[in-house]
Amino acid sequence: MDVPFLSLRDINARHADELKAAAARVIDSGWYVLGQEVAAFEREFADYCGASHAVGVGNGLDALTLILRAYQELGALESGDEVIVPGNTFIASFLAITENRLVPVPVEPDPASFNLDPACVQAAIGPRTRAIMAVHLYGQLADMSALAELARQHNLLLIEDAAQAHGAMREGRKAGTFGHAAGFSFFPGKNLGALGDGGAVVTSDSVLAGRVAALRNYGSEVKYRHLNQGINSRLDEMQAALLRVKLKYLDEDTAQRRRIARHYREGICHPSILLPQVRQEESHAWHLFVVRCQRRDALQRHLQTRGVHSQVHYPVPPHRQPAYPDLHRLTLPLTEQLHDEVLSLPMSPALRDEDADRVIAACQSFECPA
Repeated sequence: MDVPFLSLRDINARHADELKAAAARVIDSGWYVLGQEVAAFEREFADYCGASHAVGVGNGLDALTLILRAYQELGALESGDEVIVPGNTFIASFLAITENRLVPVPVEPDPASFNLDPACVQAAIGPRTRAIMAVHLYGQLADMSALAELARQHNLLLIEDAAQAHGAMREGRKAGTFGHAAGFSFFPGKNLGALGDGGAVVTSDSVLAGRVAALRNYGSEVKYRHLNQGINSRLDEMQAALLRVKLKYLDEDTAQRRRIARHYREGICHPSILLPQVRQEESHAWHLFVVRCQRRDALQRHLQTRGVHSQVHYPVPPHRQPAYPDLHRLTLPLTEQLHDEVLSLPMSPALRDEDADRVIAACQSFECPA
């Protein structure tokens, strides 16, 4: 049998009985939107992260969008303000910025971690800069201590795009607690994945949390009273109940991801395949295991012939997408090189040891074309 890149069926089968019981509980309750399950999950996820508040929303993009929207409502941001963001990220990071009529300022990543390079951030700070959006790409924490110091020095908001970093830690603190607010995604393929879309805003700012909670619900704190022009972006009861089940196993799953990553890093030793670098083991939640290869497409074809499935995260950077023609003039050489070279190998807490061994053997047998 082939080694799948990611089998959601295998991941969820481990907890099938609990998931079905949770779904039945919601069905039997007769309450399906903003009920006890959402409230309970919000408490539990906030506690897990070590924050005061979690606000469940419709998806990870909405989480980031609503953070920026809430800061506009509170007077901390206004249209035309600039947000520094990594050029090397999924397009959702950019979309949240431009949806709020803010200006993304893409910068180059650190060549070791692929995350925001604090030196590049500092060089990009200008008179209209009001925020830094740090993306914990592939599950590894950005250099939050350096970014937090920059934010403090320049009086900037520091927002975490933690969509891939559930459970990543540094010095006892989890992703989502280093900045002023963080956006999480619970897309099914995430480390903490629902069985549909879902997201959350995590913060210890009570005022911000309250404004996000109103904005997600048509701008309403009291039914039929609308203080703001909000949207409909609510984590539903069913997904919240399922997430409550899976949250109990998140640390166990993260430990398994780290074990697989260690196995890969010890077993793959190929002159044409560059392995990911990790500064601190606990800082990486290993949402993805991403290697680099100058002959990336040839490597992917080779793995496919050996029955090993892989994916590219991501083939085209946001500043080169048709959606952002005004950014096409930018030149970000390292970002563009990474998008030409990166390849994600199979990674899952349900991945079997023998499958990981097949991945390693397939990589080792690659003959790089001239």
